[in-house]
Amino acid sequence: MMMAVSFERYGRLYYLDPGGLSPAIGDKVLVPTDSGPEVAECVWAPQWVSDDVEGLPVCAGLADEKALARDESNRKRRAEGRLTAKRAIREHDLPMKVIAVDYVDTTNVFTVYFAAPHRVDFRALVRDLAVKMRARVELRQIGPRDEARLQGGIGPCGRDLCCATFLKDFEPVSVRMAKDQDLPVNPLRIAGACGRLMCCLKYEHPLYADFRKDAPPVGARVDTPEGAGTVVGHSVPADAVVVKLTADGRTCACPKASVCGSRKAYESAYGNQGVTPA
Repeated sequence: MMMAVSFERYGRLYYLDPGGLSPAIGDKVLVPTDSGPEVAECVWAPQWVSDDVEGLPVCAGLADEKALARDESNRKRRAEGRLTAKRAIREHDLPMKVIAVDYVDTTNVFTVYFAAPHRVDFRALVRDLAVKMRARVELRQIGPRDEARLQGGIGPCGRDLCCATFLKDFEPVSVRMAKDQDLPVNPLRIAGACGRLMCCLKYEHPLYADFRKDAPPVGARVDTPEGAGTVVGHSVPADAVVVKLTADGRTCACPKASVCGSRKAYESAYGNQGVTPA
């Protein structure tokens, strides 16, 4: 059994083991954290999943009135801390932008996440904030990817950002991945909300890499069920090779197996299927 919760509306999803509970969508539940149980909203009711997932934290129960009151108080403290931090940064004239503020009431500690174009000497700012907030204050500088994850937003695909919903770790993404997928190497086309290369470029890259292991390259002469021709392109999602026929100049899309393996193996796998005119 698995369920998903979010600490913020439309925020990042966290997966839990319901532990025998059956909360409905919209119910407030307690999630175990390093600083103690925190209140989150159930956005995906418990259900069976086909894969065995181990190591999930177990839901600590439904949130009672005391937990809800504590959560509301912490939210107000975070909002006050964000406003105080922004004002103090303007007073100190520092090139910083507050991205998010976290507050742990058990230790009375504020954590201010900020972005800046370079390293900033914020020692005087920390002392000022500690006095104004009447708590211990920690400042942490984050990069563009973490900034996008904390702020959230909508990606070019029209869906919520992967980093703000389900993506846990940032894996390296290179321009080579875009080239392998025949995407235009244009920063405006392959950059995400953070200004860096989109994380989703890595999702389908293994498929393209496997396809090119045994697919004939562009320009290669091949034999197809329609006759001999020259490879002019690839259609990786369709597992097909685009071929320009020598006989009449027509272009057709042939299954990769029909031009890469023996004709006998192809017919045993696909029967007498023809090719698709392009």
